[in-house]
Amino acid sequence: MATENALLTILVEKINNDTLVLPTLPAIALKVRKAADDPEINLNAMADVISQDPSLSARMIKISNSAYLGRTVKVTSAQQAVTRIGLRQIKNISTALAMEQLFVSKNEIVKQYMSQIWSDTIEIVANSMAALQVHTKLTKNRTLNLDSMMLAALVHNIGVLPILTEAERHADVFANSTFLDVAMDKMAGKIGASIMKEWGFEPEFVHVAENWKDLSVTSDSVSYLDLVRLGAALCGKFESHKDQIFEASIKKGIVENLSQLLTDEFEDLRESAKLIFQ
Repeated sequence: MATENALLTILVEKINNDTLVLPTLPAIALKVRKAADDPEINLNAMADVISQDPSLSARMIKISNSAYLGRTVKVTSAQQAVTRIGLRQIKNISTALAMEQLFVSKNEIVKQYMSQIWSDTIEIVANSMAALQVHTKLTKNRTLNLDSMMLAALVHNIGVLPILTEAERHADVFANSTFLDVAMDKMAGKIGASIMKEWGFEPEFVHVAENWKDLSVTSDSVSYLDLVRLGAALCGKFESHKDQIFEASIKKGIVENLSQLLTDEFEDLRESAKLIFQ
């Protein structure tokens, strides 16, 4: 308990003193986000930015040709990919594709955590995106969009990264599941909100990162937060509260009944989403 409290004390002090080292987005994601926010940007210029990173360019082309966009005519260049995806979506999708680069560690215990958290995150992303597509088909409500849903689900648990990084710095003391689990449970939401603000993300992403575990935080209309929680419950998170989340999803009209999340169509949508990150 003393060691667990020591880790929490260090984290709290660093947050209060504004000295906690927050992760930074990979350089290519920053470039794309900056370019996307430029009112003068055009498709050709955006394609040039994306082409600076061969890996991102290849994955953008892959997404353009995937069931995610529901197209059958193949594209073969970054320019064609940008044209198909559109400038609005490029910003979120490029950020999403760069996220995996943050989940790396040299410490074996922390590395295992990073790997498991990333794997769990992709499952939650897939469930959330599939649930949104089912909801949109049922209700014709297009208030929420798929690329923002992807990004919201990807960053929902981003607050664990500085905690794991801090544990890696003091591996002999803190790289222990007992301490890490408690620290992440207590601190990840607050830290996640700080990261989202530091990165300049829109309020809805800050809201998800800060509150996804706090079921007392709700909204009147269907939100990305609702869908992240539903996605998490569907892959085994919130075990003691999953019925509450399922009931809230039906009451809010995300789905009419849970059977709509057990169909072959839902599974196909899930798999299409997961393919984006393979």
